[in-house]
Amino acid sequence: MATRTDILLLGATGFAGRLIAHYLATHPQRSYFSLGLAARSLPKLRAIVQELGAAGQDIRQVELDVTDPASLDRAIKSTRVVINTVGPFWTWGTPVVRACVKNNVHYVDITGEVSWIKQILTEFDFVATKTRTVIVPACGYDSIPSDISAHLAHKALLEYVTTNYPGAQFEGLNTSISAHKLGNAIVSGGTIASFLTALEEVPYELAKESQNPFVLSPFKRTPLPFPQLVYNLPVPNSQTIKGSMFVMRNSNAAIVHRTAGLLDLHAREVRHSALGRPDPKLENARYGSTFVYDEFLVNSSTISSIVTSVTLIVGFLILKVFTPIRTLAKSFLPGPGTGPSNEEMDKGYLHLTNISTAAPSPSYPPLKVKSEIKVNGDPGYRLTAAMISESALSLLLPPPSASPEVKKTYNPFSALPPMAKQGGILTPMTAFGDVLIQRLRDSGHFEFNAVVFDESNNVDRKQI
Repeated sequence: MATRTDILLLGATGFAGRLIAHYLATHPQRSYFSLGLAARSLPKLRAIVQELGAAGQDIRQVELDVTDPASLDRAIKSTRVVINTVGPFWTWGTPVVRACVKNNVHYVDITGEVSWIKQILTEFDFVATKTRTVIVPACGYDSIPSDISAHLAHKALLEYVTTNYPGAQFEGLNTSISAHKLGNAIVSGGTIASFLTALEEVPYELAKESQNPFVLSPFKRTPLPFPQLVYNLPVPNSQTIKGSMFVMRNSNAAIVHRTAGLLDLHAREVRHSALGRPDPKLENARYGSTFVYDEFLVNSSTISSIVTSVTLIVGFLILKVFTPIRTLAKSFLPGPGTGPSNEEMDKGYLHLTNISTAAPSPSYPPLKVKSEIKVNGDPGYRLTAAMISESALSLLLPPPSASPEVKKTYNPFSALPPMAKQGGILTPMTAFGDVLIQRLRDSGHFEFNAVVFDESNNVDRKQI
């Protein structure tokens, strides 16, 4: 039997694919995993490998059309983890997920298409749990930073309450709001293609349902209010952050709420299993029954926030309602395979600030936690390459900073969160958790921290 390739990257000749191929080919742990690149055009694929120079010498090259089930099946069954960048995912993604579930091959992608995630959730989640296949969409800027921000907030508050309020029954988070401050953000042709496909091809009822931030959660709750024209986020010991509607708000909130719902569901399943008793670790992992997540884009002032929000609403409505304008826009907008230059990506950055609240128990005043994620480099593309690559590697290898003792005996499915062992359509934090955070930290591009503010004890305590 032929040796299985550890990671197979689909869409390697696209803009995102090229960035991911370079990141993986030059990774510090490259000698510990085998790599394959797949694309429709073998000559273009060879050109990518040539660009990699010495780093590309032992890379498997696969000519693959995702619309051909037989060739897709052959390529995927000889792989351990698939990274999929072939979008729009509504058009091209489902056959890839189907082949992965069929052949018990783990899968990650960079989609932000909530309607498509809802579709594969309905079709494949149950089967994936039976084959114990880990399927994790949204492993790029959609939606890893948002998912991590709530995870960090919950982890910091749980640790703080456990240490400083003995005997308190911590019931989880209440509100959790993230402010995304971006530098030099530029949209690629692939992202635009996915957006236009969602407008033109997704059925109306599914598109409408997908606007509900709880659409991917196993527990349906009251939908969030319509996004505000202006957001004001008070930050303890700092200035209030102002901002506008954020185009990624629905997709990111849907993923974060799915994380919360899966954690709650897993704890309930164990609680009601034949054992008949709760697992304290799983109970503590729950974000809580009142958890609600929202986010916005940072702007410099109230006026600029209003202008940005109105522009976003009007632009969306024009493209959605007026087909001729949408058709005309396609001729001017960047096409698939295009994206920002290296110089433009060098200037990019993300500073995400999340403020979450919780009470140690009903008899205590609420606590606040500020969790921050700082990313050096463009998060939408260059650092998305890092995020999805480290997600895939989380299923294979320990973080580079792990001790020699850990590396000798490392078992990914003992180190990863419990739900990874069960498989299914998961989220970054329910599949990878702290392993992914450590891998991103080890990359040198990501900084994470969280501080708890306790007014009753007048304490600021750094947790992460």
